[in-house]
Amino acid sequence: MITNGSENGLIIEPLNKNHKRSAFDCGIESLDDYLRYRASQDIKRHVSRVFIACGPQDKTKVLGYYTLGTLSIDLSVLPEKIAKKLPRHPIPAALIGRLAVDISMQDKGIGKMLLANAIKRTQAVSDEIAIYAMVVDAIDEAAVSFYKHYGFSHIADGTRRLFLPLKSLK
Repeated sequence: MITNGSENGLIIEPLNKNHKRSAFDCGIESLDDYLRYRASQDIKRHVSRVFIACGPQDKTKVLGYYTLGTLSIDLSVLPEKIAKKLPRHPIPAALIGRLAVDISMQDKGIGKMLLANAIKRTQAVSDEIAIYAMVVDAIDEAAVSFYKHYGFSHIADGTRRLFLPLKSLK
């Protein structure tokens, strides 16, 4: 399993007490507040895992982050052409609950690197436990466009929940 990763000089590692969360500002208050006030609690409760991007010069400065968790996808929300090929019970998936990049680092490819790292981690554990797809809850339409650019599709019309079957990545 991947514990730490490096993407083009960027260090991506699990959140720890050395990361300076209070200075993080992605421009979306709910994402900033999650990292500052709730991320540690979610980790302790085993509800979510939080991974931090930092640079090699300052491993305490948070440049971006994402969260990983799990969920089950009800077949009724999947497109029919996909659902008809699957067993008739909820399908296991990995959830990217949040993905955010500090304003100072936006439009520099960090979001893409965080997403790639999340997918890589999920693929690594999918060899041990069943995970059919990656699921994301996009916070806004810009995020929907970001995920669609990397192959994600809407689970159901009218929502910002998207998915990417892992088999499409092999």
